[in-house]
Amino acid sequence: MNHIAKKECNTCDHTETKAHKGIMNFFSEESFERLQSIMYVKHAAKGDYLFWEGDTADKLYYVIQGGVRITKLSDTGKSFILYLHQAGDLFGQMDPFQNSLQSFSAEVTEDCKIGVIQRKDLEVLLWQHGDLAIEFMKWMGLMHRMTESKFRDLMMYGKPGALCSLLIRLSNSYGIPNGKHTLINYKISNSEMADMIGATRESVNRMLSDMKKEDAVEFHNGQIMIKNAAYLRDICHCENCPLEICRM
Repeated sequence: MNHIAKKECNTCDHTETKAHKGIMNFFSEESFERLQSIMYVKHAAKGDYLFWEGDTADKLYYVIQGGVRITKLSDTGKSFILYLHQAGDLFGQMDPFQNSLQSFSAEVTEDCKIGVIQRKDLEVLLWQHGDLAIEFMKWMGLMHRMTESKFRDLMMYGKPGALCSLLIRLSNSYGIPNGKHTLINYKISNSEMADMIGATRESVNRMLSDMKKEDAVEFHNGQIMIKNAAYLRDICHCENCPLEICRM
């Protein structure tokens, strides 16, 4: 299975977006190959769930091809979309050396080819290779920081701030240059964006309309063009987080 992810990723729809390296930002090539050696391949169709909130958290998932979104159900029954994972991403809640439960659910958004890593196999690798263990700790730390920053977006600067932060994250994850502007090469509905920031579709419609009047965004064939990123950063009080954190 060595190098399967590198070969498959070349067919992904988002290969021309901003340098998305997935977990290669965190793991050396040697460590990545060790992780590949313990993966088994799982296929999943659009609409399937890889796991549900409350399931046993004993696996990690590496996206070889396709897309997955991570959702969280609130106490009131509202579903929040927290992450959009694409080819090259590693995800899943797993606490090495102890049992835990999934805090989120994972829904397949386009037909997927997934590399699955079982906890028991990962534990052996972490015991055997100290350099991999350190890189794994760094990856886990950054994933926690990413989650914290998203909850900050939802709570600190209101719905306009949360929406502006979302647009910046989408731009960092799926943006492609278009002259002086950035086109988000990912079709997303206003309803989906509402689920990502805990707002209604109508309020997202209104906020996007206001941004368009300010010449900060445009819309092309269902996609969003960022024309004034500085305007968005001002509203969400951007802290200039690294791209590894400020992404979907």
